[in-house]
Parts: sequence; structure tokens; C-alpha cells
Amino acid sequence: MSTQLLIYENVVPLSKQRHADWSVEVGKSFGFTRDLNALPLLVAEFGPAHREYPIVFRKVNEQIQPACLLGMREKENLYLTDSEGWSAEYLPAFLRRYPFVFARSQDGKTFTLCIDEAHPGFNQEGDGERLFDQDGEPTPYVKNVLSFLQNFQADQARTQAFCRKLDELEVFEAKNAIWNNPKGEKVALTGMLCVDRKKLTSLPPKVLAGMIESGEMDLIYAHLWSLHNFERFKEGLSRGG
Repeated sequence: MSTQLLIYENVVPLSKQRHADWSVEVGKSFGFTRDLNALPLLVAEFGPAHREYPIVFRKVNEQIQPACLLGMREKENLYLTDSEGWSAEYLPAFLRRYPFVFARSQDGKTFTLCIDEAHPGFNQEGDGERLFDQDGEPTPYVKNVLSFLQNFQADQARTQAFCRKLDELEVFEAKNAIWNNPKGEKVALTGMLCVDRKKLTSLPPKVLAGMIESGEMDLIYAHLWSLHNFERFKEGLSRGG
């Protein structure tokens, strides 16, 4: 997981001049995630996500970020079904915002709504949701997308602050997962960071009390509990996949 864009291929600013007659159909096929084995996650998602995905932390571009794992091997997504559907009930926000994304200006003060024109549901046949109405104004659908992305941006800031705090408290421990499948193949997942329980409980009582009050401890326990979802990956390996 080397970039926050991952699934985006041809991102351009959304404009009525370029996209007046275009529509987008989302949520029918997730084939574009076939080569992903992890997705960025927001702390606001830890609650619903921890029931179905292993949540770990990784260092990306010198920043620690949470991720939900999708598979053990590189380019392996165990949540993608044979019919290109999604097998988990909870769909991470990173996928729900696709094919839209904000582009940040160089000074970081302005955000431009963009769309990935490579999205398979991007069309001129009127399938799905129109992007602009007959007067060239953004449709209610696009306005809802803007609201979603603004919330996404705010949650990203909270996520970054949470990760910085855990890093400063030095509670992370590097972890690797290594298994053998029935074919004798060794499968290793490396580069993960997890909160170490011993380091966590060794923090000063005042710090722990503050994390309980702020809800940060709930996030940590959701992360730790989510690691039980590695069993899903073991089942995939046992099938020799």
C-alpha cells in the first residue's frame, strides 16, 4: 500500500464543460479492487470494520496510517467474490467515495472535486446517477458526494492525529504473520504495526484515563479485537488459494 490513490487511474477535475452528459453507476462491481490486499481506514470506521477485517497500522510515506487487510498475499483480495461483489457487510469509506476524490492545492487551502474517468461505471448512456442537470448545475447526487468527501477529509485529520499520538506514546510493535498452506507454500505478511498490550498498560494512569475519556481506548481495543479476523485468511490459505 504505497499510495493513498491505489485504485485511481485517470483523475480529472469534475466540470460541466467536460462531464455535462456523463453519469456514474457505483456499487455493482468491485473488480477494480482485485489487486488490493489492504485499504486505508479512518478511525471513525473502526467500530463497524473491526467485526469483519483485521485492522493494523502501516508506515506510508513516513506517516503511520491504519489499514484494513483484505488478504495475505500481494494482490490478493479475499473479500472480492467470483461475481465481483463484496462479501463483507461493511464497505470501507475509501471504496464508498470512489470514483470521486479531492485534489488539494499546493497551499493546502483549496480542494477540488475530481473523478476517475477510468471507473467502469462512468458512462454517457444515462446509467446510474447523472453528474449535472439540464442547466449545467451539479445534481443532488454530486452535492451529496461533496458532503461525504468533506466529512471524509475531517475524519482523515482525526485519524492522523490519533496515529501521531500512538506513535509518540511508543505503543506500537512491529508484527509479521507467517503461515503455511496445504501445498507447503509459506505465506508471509510483513510491515504491520500493532498496539502492544504491555506497552499500553505501562502508560501512566493519567494518560490512560485521558484515552478512556476521549474514546481513544475504544479505538485501540477495536483494533486489537479485529486481529481475530486473521482466521478468515487462514481459511483462504487452507483452501490452497
